[in-house]
Amino acid sequence: MRIAGVTISDDKQLAYALPLIFGIGMTRAREILKEAGVDPKTKGKDLTSDKEQKIRSLAEAFLIEGSLRREIGQNIKRLKDIHCARGERHSRGLPVRNQRTKTNSRTRRGNVRKTMTSGRRTLEKT
Repeated sequence: MRIAGVTISDDKQLAYALPLIFGIGMTRAREILKEAGVDPKTKGKDLTSDKEQKIRSLAEAFLIEGSLRREIGQNIKRLKDIHCARGERHSRGLPVRNQRTKTNSRTRRGNVRKTMTSGRRTLEKT
């Protein structure tokens, strides 16, 4: 089964297969299946074509996959263009939402380990 360009596995339960689509989480997947009248434990291969179409239409009613990624990218670009604090953090590659940066921002800054003593040594040598 394909929804928004993503192939859903036939061997997974639908409650766990639908969140593979960007923009659909567990809660939204359960809502879609409840509204479509499908048991969440049902596997993709056991669906009838009309149930499959119902799930597809309900899922595509939300902003998912490419259009959601495009909107998120546009929002970030807008923040950068107006030079707000969040936009500056995005452009510098730093954590955006008030996280601690002295020790805990390894994923955004890379695995850089700078300590206070290494900074003092460079000042003393010059």
